[in-house]
Amino acid sequence: MLEHATAEQLRMAAFLKARGIHLKEEDIKKVEITDFGLGQLHKTGLQLHVYHNCERYCAKELVLYPYQTCPEHRHPPIDHGNPGKKETFFCRWGKVFLFIEGEPTPAPEVQPPAEDFAYYTVWHQVILERGDQFTIPPDTKHWFQGGPEGAVVSEFSSYSIDRLDRFTDPRINRG
Repeated sequence: MLEHATAEQLRMAAFLKARGIHLKEEDIKKVEITDFGLGQLHKTGLQLHVYHNCERYCAKELVLYPYQTCPEHRHPPIDHGNPGKKETFFCRWGKVFLFIEGEPTPAPEVQPPAEDFAYYTVWHQVILERGDQFTIPPDTKHWFQGGPEGAVVSEFSSYSIDRLDRFTDPRINRG
């Protein structure tokens, strides 16, 4: 059955399994790998498995490889009074550097990829290590990066429509 999974899907599944998180074969084939249209997955990208997404809530597993960055974006209001996606990150393994709107951190521990630096505007650093959690309000600019060993983050949110995310970098295509 796994012959239909891509090499990147298998890599993510192996990364999770090595950290005690197992996906079934049918779920491995549903893993989403995105380089955000930039063609530099090892620098700017994200691996995710959606457990459930409906009009009331969403649960995902996010994998970041060492120093891999999910670019700056926000979850804008959707329609009819929906303020946009509110999400809670729970770090299950590793370390994740989360940057949000707020007072800039004077000396952040990590930087986005140098060639993309101009597209990053929020610099308030929140460090999440195993067991830490943080809730990002709707329509709040944020970006995040895996630590030196990468990270596994469980995301719990309101309804998620990834194609509606608004990225600071105009080159990004989330489709």
